[in-house]
Amino acid sequence: MNSAPSRLQMTPRLWAELFLLSMLWGGSFLFGRIAASELPAFTIALCRVMIAAAALWAFVIMTRRSHAPLLAIAPSILLLGLFNNAIPFTLIFWGQQEVGAGLASVLNGLTPVWTLLLAASVSNDEKITPLKVAGIVAGFCGIALLLSESLVSGIQGSAIAKLAVMGAGISYAIASVFAKRFRGVDPVLIATGQLSASSLILLLPALLVDQALSLPMPSASAIGAVLGLAFLCTAFAYVLFFRILGQAGATNVSLVTFLIPPSALLLGTVFLGETLSLPEFSGMALVAVALACVDGRLFGNRTH
Repeated sequence: MNSAPSRLQMTPRLWAELFLLSMLWGGSFLFGRIAASELPAFTIALCRVMIAAAALWAFVIMTRRSHAPLLAIAPSILLLGLFNNAIPFTLIFWGQQEVGAGLASVLNGLTPVWTLLLAASVSNDEKITPLKVAGIVAGFCGIALLLSESLVSGIQGSAIAKLAVMGAGISYAIASVFAKRFRGVDPVLIATGQLSASSLILLLPALLVDQALSLPMPSASAIGAVLGLAFLCTAFAYVLFFRILGQAGATNVSLVTFLIPPSALLLGTVFLGETLSLPEFSGMALVAVALACVDGRLFGNRTH
């Protein structure tokens, strides 16, 4: 009764599953980069959430979960789908028309910093300690370096694309704070509900803005990337995430935040031949420092 999630032990199998999860979520930036080269953002986002929602509904039915709790919280689930799927997915895919997989993952990796700032401003759940202040400062310095080349060289398009990907992290932060109201609800149902809600939200923009039904048939690689996003990086990744969460606790599963950027960078390098410039690499290092400070565990601080 007194054991906290942070005290749960990470077994070798759970570590392997955590690394697999990081590769799946890191892979979403690889697949997103491939899909964004041929398809518009709303269309990719809609396909991702709609296919994943169908897969998760099949999982809900197979595991005989009751979906009745979703009906009672339908309006809140709609807002969660907006901020946790519809907005960030669209921003990331739009930004990835110009931003590589590795760099996009680093920009999006600042989500815990935005979550800390937002949570501290609207509730008493998060305390701003000196270590976390250092993390916030390091995070903003990292942002400055990641944007510096685009701004100095006058490539405004790239700077805006980077800001779009970073904006997705802010949307995720809003969703994280908002999602605290769902404590006690089966997280698999929450994931299924939010993906269903975001499918409804994205349907009209994809049809009216992207003219999705009139788009030319994409290549096999783009279709494969969209299917990978939906089945591997969303549906299967959510199930794996909740499995680790149940066995290792929220604190341990949050370690995936540190593993996603290296995973995405590795995948982008191997499959797309991407490289980071010195300012971008330095910015990535500062983002890693920011995450370590906000998390606190590397410094022996477990009061976060």
